[in-house]
Amino acid sequence: MPELSVIIITKNEAANIRDCLMSVAWANEIVVVDARSTDETVEICKELGAHVYVHDWPGFGVQKNRALDYATGDWIFSIDADERVTPELRAELEEAMRASKADGYYCPRLSQFCGHFIRHGGWYPDYVLRLFKRRVGRFSDSLVHETVLMNGATAKLNHPLLHYSYLTQADVERKIDQYSAAAAKQMHQKGKCATALDAPVRGFWAFIRTYLLRAGFLDGRSGWRIARMNAATTYLKYQRLRELHSA
Repeated sequence: MPELSVIIITKNEAANIRDCLMSVAWANEIVVVDARSTDETVEICKELGAHVYVHDWPGFGVQKNRALDYATGDWIFSIDADERVTPELRAELEEAMRASKADGYYCPRLSQFCGHFIRHGGWYPDYVLRLFKRRVGRFSDSLVHETVLMNGATAKLNHPLLHYSYLTQADVERKIDQYSAAAAKQMHQKGKCATALDAPVRGFWAFIRTYLLRAGFLDGRSGWRIARMNAATTYLKYQRLRELHSA
């Protein structure tokens, strides 16, 4: 059986990290790169046997590459602190590594929003490339929404990776602020700019796309809230991009 390294980046994830680590405790190695947490994240990780390294925060892509550089296994599985591997997904991951028919594998991700698993609005199956051979994959250096850059063949798995991304309204508001700020900064660094109309027009379109075109309405009240969240994130992203360009 090839050896597997699980890599995780963290910052103040004490509420999530224990369940995450327990879901991948079967791996040969767990590497955690922490961005100077002020809660008990690091202590919990060490308690559960993870190799922990502390760094500053340069953005998602760079931080995940740091974790990748510490890993030693033949295969890498990248997981976020608010995600969980089910027993069914574990069996499928192990079979994928054993058979080695591809160099990387996409997992369908099933996300929860304030207590409800979401299957519409573009949220499911939400394939994410998480399992790959260490020598053929690396993360993009993006500040946010990083991707795995693969030099090899990929395939899709069937069992979902569970994602507990938004537990409370406070999580929703925090991530709207976090992701819109990071996305605006990234766009600004690429030389992009925004007009006065971009924020309201693109925000409105994000709502229509999520709620109507991607059938978010089928998820009931949660679908409505997600559409509003996407609209707010998009609006703030372009508003902040305009402010950065004007500064």
